[in-house]
Amino acid sequence: MEFHTLTAHELLPLIKDGKAEPLQVLRSLEKRIRGVDPRVKAYVRFHESLEHTEAKAGEGVLAGIPVTVKDIICTRDFNTECCSRILEGFRPPYDATVIRKLKEAGAIILGTKVNMDEFAFGSSTENSRFGPTHNPWDLARVPGGSSGGSSAAVAADEAIISLGTDTGGSIRQPASFCGVVGLKPTYGRVSRYGLIAFASSLDQIGPITKDVRDCALLMNTISGYDPHDSTSVDEPVPDYTAALTGDIKGLKIGIPDEYFVEGMDPEVKAIVGEAIQQLKKLGATHTPVSLPHTEYAVPVYYIIATAEASSNLARFDGVQYGWRAEAVKARGQNLIEMYSQTRGQAFGDEVKRRIILGTFALSHGYYDAYYLRALKVRTLIKNDFDAVFKQFDCIVTPTSPTPAFRIGEKAADPLQMYLSDIYTISVNLAGIPAISVPCGFTRNGLPVGLQILAKPFAEETLLRVAHAYEQSTAWHTMKPKL
Repeated sequence: MEFHTLTAHELLPLIKDGKAEPLQVLRSLEKRIRGVDPRVKAYVRFHESLEHTEAKAGEGVLAGIPVTVKDIICTRDFNTECCSRILEGFRPPYDATVIRKLKEAGAIILGTKVNMDEFAFGSSTENSRFGPTHNPWDLARVPGGSSGGSSAAVAADEAIISLGTDTGGSIRQPASFCGVVGLKPTYGRVSRYGLIAFASSLDQIGPITKDVRDCALLMNTISGYDPHDSTSVDEPVPDYTAALTGDIKGLKIGIPDEYFVEGMDPEVKAIVGEAIQQLKKLGATHTPVSLPHTEYAVPVYYIIATAEASSNLARFDGVQYGWRAEAVKARGQNLIEMYSQTRGQAFGDEVKRRIILGTFALSHGYYDAYYLRALKVRTLIKNDFDAVFKQFDCIVTPTSPTPAFRIGEKAADPLQMYLSDIYTISVNLAGIPAISVPCGFTRNGLPVGLQILAKPFAEETLLRVAHAYEQSTAWHTMKPKL
């Protein structure tokens, strides 16, 4: 049996009944990775892999299940570098809370990380010091970003389940591009302790999986209050798998006019339209709604996110840990030169761009005009969602306006790259949960994602709707041919 092709919930009874040993699952996964990853390039530093992986199942709900982790989540046992030269060789002295919880649940943390845009700055996984990851459905195309390595690994059966992070769509957009399931939890639902920060008021850790049931399983494990994270919310964690009833009769769905506009790919529009009709057949009702401040989401996001990134990345200076410019070491020049040469040589172009944008937005004379105003508009965007959720159970939209684009297609045009997040970033600004599930394929065989949004801490609703749709279609069962 090819264990790497199975979901976590399919593997768990096999492991429990002794029909599969954790080491067998791990070896099956390793063989698959070695076979296809030279083309997909989802993993980084794979040569270290199983040397740092304990193949012993602990006790717990995920006993014996291997978990793949994005290179921005701290792991005590092996490197966490954010796919950046400036953190080369950095090994954290502690595990992130989500990693600790997974270990307590008996999961096996793979001893290597998956690729990502450097510091999670990007929508294509092209901005990594390890080079781009390729979409398993078309190796000439991007897998999305910044959690492109996680999504590509799950889609290519190089991972059973994976952890990604989502600051403006970085779980949902690559899940859409790769034809897998990706959930961005409510802000505060999952601890950020041990997540190397991009934008602290927007970041969330979440699951990327082969199907919705695995997504619910992973959410059961990683959710909950954490005193180590001041933004963590002390809300009871339900059993998310109990929400997977398949019944959505009478559910009220809002379809926002602002998400079906000129410029979106006509195939994406048609496929998402068919998915909405499928939800109607399952007993849900849908009505057009308005989110009038959607047009401001992109500029608001790229002011707030870059400002917070500028502040968070100030700590990476070559002093305490990570990489330092060799010329500076040799000449022993002053601190300013050491900082500038180290940061200038070790940060990639996109990281430098965002630091400069964020520093400008926070600078004297511009703070009120940009950052403070962006915070006010962010409140208006949140109010739009609050108003809709008073009448509707969820909102349904495309995850992305286009399917996966070609590698290099948008690399020279940052604005076009930023616009690829137009359907996802409002969710982060509002702090609400959202999930992307596969809902079809274009004529070129590229996956399309359906995005479902709900009010804060209503992940049960997301999973209920996503699971009902998933089980009434076959999209999640389709695999790329590698």
